[in-house]
Amino acid sequence: MHHTGDPPSQPEVAAVIEHALADRPGEWLVSIVGSQANDLWEMKIVGPNAFERSYTLEGSVGEHRPEMIRVILGRMLQGRKD
Repeated sequence: MHHTGDPPSQPEVAAVIEHALADRPGEWLVSIVGSQANDLWEMKIVGPNAFERSYTLEGSVGEHRPEMIRVILGRMLQGRKD
């Protein structure tokens, strides 16, 4: 997580991400980068077999909260087992 302006939530967000990927084989990389110009965070997931997804998290609709990140991750990974 970079430039998110919310250091206290970083450990909780990291735990949510680790939990979402815990049962998935292979190497996974998740990055969340905030913008200093607005409340948008860009979340990018890279995994095995050329898996790559991006999603823009919008703070004004609550998508910066760890529980919302968990839901969004679940949708992005739905049906993906490797």
